[in-house]
Amino acid sequence: MAAIGIVNGSIEKGFIGQLTTLSIRAPIEIRLNRAKGSQIQPDYRLWSDGVESGAGWIRVGAGSGKPYVSITLEAPEFGPRRLYANLGRAAAAEDENRFAIIWNAAD
Repeated sequence: MAAIGIVNGSIEKGFIGQLTTLSIRAPIEIRLNRAKGSQIQPDYRLWSDGVESGAGWIRVGAGSGKPYVSITLEAPEFGPRRLYANLGRAAAAEDENRFAIIWNAAD
């Protein structure tokens, strides 16, 4: 798993930071979905430069029992595939509100 960005924030308020890959550097906002009307809808909407580019859901870790955010990103730069990632504590970060976007390779 590789870190493809860093964000700051909290599960309660949302996150803001930067998505960074070999070919992409883009601001990213993981905003609370205030219009959520059912359990099926995402807890967050992901935005970059005013364009909605994905969604996020609060999950609970099987081992830890702690909540985390699972996200899905879609953009023409990724081709026909979706990019799946989780937010996890950034390595060596002293700030407890700093998270890495950790890519989950589907295959």
